Amino acid sequence: MKLIFDNIAKYCSKKVTESYSTSFSTATKLLAPSIRQDIYNIYGFVRFADEIVDTFHDYDKAFLFNEFEKQLYIAIEHKISLNPILNSFQKTVHKYDIPPQLYEAFMSSMRKDLYKSNYNSVEEYEQYIYGSADVVGLMCLKVFVKGDDQLYNELKHDAKKLGSAFQKVNFLRDLKADIEDLNRTYFPNVNLDKLEEDAKMRIITEIEEDFKAGLRGISKLPIEAKFGVYTAYIYYLKLLYKLKKTPSLQIKSKRIRVNDYQKFALLAQSFISCRLNLI
Repeated sequence: MKLIFDNIAKYCSKKVTESYSTSFSTATKLLAPSIRQDIYNIYGFVRFADEIVDTFHDYDKAFLFNEFEKQLYIAIEHKISLNPILNSFQKTVHKYDIPPQLYEAFMSSMRKDLYKSNYNSVEEYEQYIYGSADVVGLMCLKVFVKGDDQLYNELKHDAKKLGSAFQKVNFLRDLKADIEDLNRTYFPNVNLDKLEEDAKMRIITEIEEDFKAGLRGISKLPIEAKFGVYTAYIYYLKLLYKLKKTPSLQIKSKRIRVNDYQKFALLAQSFISCRLNLI
């Protein structure tokens, strides 16, 4: 039965989310059941594309990426794929009428990671972030608003800013791995070999502005989405606060984390804020 296949495909997307990101998985579980699976489907898709360019070092990454991209468009055109992750993703694409410009921009940014190591201009940097993060936020927003185009257009700018904030925090947190393991630097006009405190604080200030816009958008989300998205927001905000307190040279030598106790406290904070309608 086709239903069995589709259920297995959905299960795969859920397991990818749970296996690769405990924080994102926790936030997704706080979404309403009516939209939860579709966020798993989006995450599974973006995670697999990212894995190809970031971790498959012993294989022909360009070949694997090209094949994945071909399978993506075949899945969307024919509304089925034997790749369970793409099968789940295409269902979400059609269910919420996600425009091709969004996943095309995402694939374009991921492709850059195959050959591009440095982003030397603000324009290049912003274009990469738009494709790697902003459009992911917009795809999720399509799910959150359930076809309400007016609300989507109203929240579009803030959703992009929230995606940017999350991605820039990831860049700062993963500075050591990006430089040493992947030979990549994303921040333009910053000497990352000698990251100075004022340069770090300029980046932090930029991210804080993105977070402000993101919170404004979260406050207007439907109730089905608000708790989960706000939980992700305060987790990343806590991570940014820890990065802000960490001396710039230490950021290059270790990966800053939010421990399990702090995550639990943030979850409780999020629950109270949403329950009392404080956001």
